[in-house]
Amino acid sequence: MMTGQDVLSEYAAVADLTGKMLAAAEAGDWDHMVVLEQECTAHVDTLKSAESAVELNPSGRQAKIDCIRRILADDRKIRDLTMPWMAQLSAMINNSGTQRRLANAYGSV
Repeated sequence: MMTGQDVLSEYAAVADLTGKMLAAAEAGDWDHMVVLEQECTAHVDTLKSAESAVELNPSGRQAKIDCIRRILADDRKIRDLTMPWMAQLSAMINNSGTQRRLANAYGSV
């Protein structure tokens, strides 16, 4: 069973990892970002499975809120960085699929 301190430690770990994910995204280090995202998911899964049974005191709740705000701010910045890259990747995939369908329909020139 988790304690209040365990819950806060998990939230702090997630907040630290999202900060590192943001740094990786800013550097364009997508491979490292994926590794960090997997670590983050493990902490989130731990919280999902055990957090509901833990009652935090007022200072603990405030610490949790502060971590969540950091996580959400980093997530927004990460999305701002990754969305153009994802759109470009999607366009390349769609273009490749269109070229393949045209080649299949009309043969290669």
